[in-house]
Amino acid sequence: MSQEIMIKLTDVYKSFGEIKVLQGVDLEVRRGEIISIIGPSGSGKSTMLRCINKLEALDKGVVEIEGTVVASAGMPERPQASAARVRESLGRTSMVFQSFNLFPHMTALGNVIEAPVHVKKMKKAAARELGTQQLIRVGLEDKLDAFPSKLSGGQKQRVAIARALAMEPDVLLFDEPTSALDPELIGEVLDVIKKLAQEHMTMLIVTHEMNFAREVSDRIIFIDGGKIVADSPPDLFFNNPGHPRIITFLDKMLSQHENH
Repeated sequence: MSQEIMIKLTDVYKSFGEIKVLQGVDLEVRRGEIISIIGPSGSGKSTMLRCINKLEALDKGVVEIEGTVVASAGMPERPQASAARVRESLGRTSMVFQSFNLFPHMTALGNVIEAPVHVKKMKKAAARELGTQQLIRVGLEDKLDAFPSKLSGGQKQRVAIARALAMEPDVLLFDEPTSALDPELIGEVLDVIKKLAQEHMTMLIVTHEMNFAREVSDRIIFIDGGKIVADSPPDLFFNNPGHPRIITFLDKMLSQHENH
């Protein structure tokens, strides 16, 4: 695996009012790595992802994508790159949200080609070809012309993944991609992500699915109280968690899983 650093966070802080959500987060993501981010609700997992692609502004710290400083606050020695460079670097990441965010008036294919056509200025025909390929990739070749209202939650999320892939990103960010789904639909979405993992797509995945995280990840990051408490390979994390907060969290998650 090459050692190229795709994403780097340095001393990132973020608060919402009085609530300190991230407190000095440092993270490096290398090309081809699959990292699952887990932790209690409200621990800062989603906020960390949103700081990477500038959906949230930092209070302090630096975010780099492939060596370009896309966000910088309180660190004048590491200024943010030009607006054009930042835009280009942000274009190398795609995010999949928990709530799909599909356009209801567009077909599955229409949703997938919207950004390549309007953001990347791709010709319609080329975009349709690319969009069709991505929908085939997520197992929806028979749903190209279906509108979101005619799709199950799992299918909608797979369209959202195809849409993210159509931007041909270097890094995929997943923000709890299965948390809005009925239990019986979760598997089909996780299967798509597993397939991408086999293709060595660089991915950061915020998830509550412990077995999935254990199976696909190169590293597990555990966030609690806005800090990274653990960053370790899955075997070590699950078999020898060490930290009392992690043990409590895993006990709770696994007992919830058994009760389902």
